[in-house]
Amino acid sequence: MDYEKYVSTKVKQVEFSTIRHFFNLVYQMPDAISLCIGEPDFSTPLHIRESAKVALDSYNLGYTPNPGLPELRKAISEYLEVRFGLKYRPDTEIIVTIGASEAIDIALRTIINPGDEVLIPVPSFIAYKPCTQLAEGVPVFVPTYFEDEFKLKKDVLEKYITKNTKALILPYPNNPTGAVLTKKDLEEIAEVVEKYDLLVISDEVYAELTYEQDHIPFAAIMGMRERTITINGFSKSFSMTGWRLGFIAAPGGLAREILKVHQYSVTCASTISQFAGIEALKHGKKDVEEMRGEYDRRRKFLFNSLINLGFDCIEPKGAFYIFPSIKKFGISDTEFAERLLKEEKLAVVPGSAFGDGGEGFIRIAYSTSMENLKEAVIRIEKFINGLK
Repeated sequence: MDYEKYVSTKVKQVEFSTIRHFFNLVYQMPDAISLCIGEPDFSTPLHIRESAKVALDSYNLGYTPNPGLPELRKAISEYLEVRFGLKYRPDTEIIVTIGASEAIDIALRTIINPGDEVLIPVPSFIAYKPCTQLAEGVPVFVPTYFEDEFKLKKDVLEKYITKNTKALILPYPNNPTGAVLTKKDLEEIAEVVEKYDLLVISDEVYAELTYEQDHIPFAAIMGMRERTITINGFSKSFSMTGWRLGFIAAPGGLAREILKVHQYSVTCASTISQFAGIEALKHGKKDVEEMRGEYDRRRKFLFNSLINLGFDCIEPKGAFYIFPSIKKFGISDTEFAERLLKEEKLAVVPGSAFGDGGEGFIRIAYSTSMENLKEAVIRIEKFINGLK
């Protein structure tokens, strides 16, 4: 049977993830080291796991209200206010989602009409493009540059705005580059957002993983709260990837409409995960600090090691990725990654997976043990010596 004719055009235009391609290849190599996936190597903290066990035994784990458990939304509201000075009403301005991934999807589906343009800085997380396409929007890629430490610049952003531009995705701290924006950077972007009457989807899932400055939410910039849909989650900061728990904080008028899409898509996030999220926010501050400290140690080791090996590389200031240039080696980033895996059994992701601006770079995730990173550096050195 020919299924091709039954598949929608918008789905046909979506490509499978390059990251997952390399991740899957690793399983065919038992002694390979994978630095592909942005997943913490820490176990979910014990007290969070224990809270889920208690919930499992003590509660009727049926559906929660569509926007999430009231206790969790209250905890998220308090977290945002205490940590970042942001005030959101837990009853009308916070929605608990199935990870930050669902949050991105439903935010776009809520605001986009067919043909609306969405500005996406590149390199950036690969899901923004297909989610925009599935919402029948038009992804417009705004380049960021090595020379600017991959920060989105006001003058570059403004060049890509048209009469059809509706929203900007702001992905900082950035995956894959590790770039972080300063308050001045954010204020300059806010000027453009205000000038052209744009909405902003601010993906701040790495908000707790900054190393040289505290994270500044875009909604905290003067005049931007009313224009911003803030997305965050528990996966990276609390090592809760498999729990699939995230949230949206947005002005009530937007949150109400986003809730419709969430309601009919998934009903609610996992009830047991929501109980775990309450525990994480109430008692997980120390866990976050300890994991961030270890990521920082790995970050410094890997950056210094790559510099010593002769790579051109920007020091990452956030998330847990580093994005070195491989242009000097005279092969494409895809060939570099494929050969590194085949010849040295080390998996990284070609930068071109993250948009045109990523060509000539590779992404290395340091969300793995120091032992693995030390061995990875040895394998990288052996590989590039063979290229000379």
